[in-house]
Amino acid sequence: MSIARQASEITLPAPDKRWPTVYAFLCRHFARISADIWRERILAGKVHWFNGEAITLQTPFLAGKRLCYYREVATEPAIPFNHQILYQDQHILVADKPHFLPVTPGGEYVNECLLARLKRDTGIDDMVPVHRLDRDTAGLVLFSINAQSRAAYYQLFQQAQITKLYQAVAPLSPAAQHCALPKQWQIANRIEKSQPRFINAIVAGEVNAQSTISLVAKSGELGLFELTPHSGKTHQLRLHMLSLAMPILHDTYYPKLQPKQAPQFDKPLQLLAKQLSFTDPLSQKQQQFSSKQQLSAWPG
Repeated sequence: MSIARQASEITLPAPDKRWPTVYAFLCRHFARISADIWRERILAGKVHWFNGEAITLQTPFLAGKRLCYYREVATEPAIPFNHQILYQDQHILVADKPHFLPVTPGGEYVNECLLARLKRDTGIDDMVPVHRLDRDTAGLVLFSINAQSRAAYYQLFQQAQITKLYQAVAPLSPAAQHCALPKQWQIANRIEKSQPRFINAIVAGEVNAQSTISLVAKSGELGLFELTPHSGKTHQLRLHMLSLAMPILHDTYYPKLQPKQAPQFDKPLQLLAKQLSFTDPLSQKQQQFSSKQQLSAWPG
């Protein structure tokens, strides 16, 4: 059994007659966890209010109060790759994430994630990622470590004031095999949730996802691409590469969702968040960070 070292928090929503107690709410809200397990956790003192006061099975539901609990999984995969802190000041931290490591807890991961690792490394508990990066994708992640300035860095992403450059390796389409370099595509379409809900799909409708994709080098049947997303939809770059008939190498979601299996450490998704560039909202200094990693499928 692996138990999260850091508590997860939830703010209880507007009152509902179905939830006379916190226990009833937890059983209803987290339907995949049995009532017996919630009962055991509550009796063991593993569920408490934000101020540390433990709840009981009879504690009434109180809308708006912050509740803390500790995620548990039977077994947690160990990711045998190291992360690296590239930069840290009093406001932000930039980390270089390896493939396979999630940024935050989720699913079968509770302690083996980049956020938990960085908290252990630095001793800073008040740390949050300012943007997201898929577990399968390697590269740069920006964290806020100062609550007072956090909103300013969130705003960089919300207002598209930060430039993100990715690299990818993919099998070349017949047309791309014979095109001159560099070759560039401007992709603009609509991406929405699909089924199952952890994957997305390109659909008809108003554009909400835009990317610039450039083929910059070739090696046999493979191409090296530079990708700049101009929006932030989940799996956007993976879907936009698929739309060019060149899905990213070792992608287990697209074009076809593969059955769940243990991480294939010898076949990481060939997608790397290579560079972040922005004007610091506090100092007005130009910042540019580059990942030290290389995509393993690309020669040299």
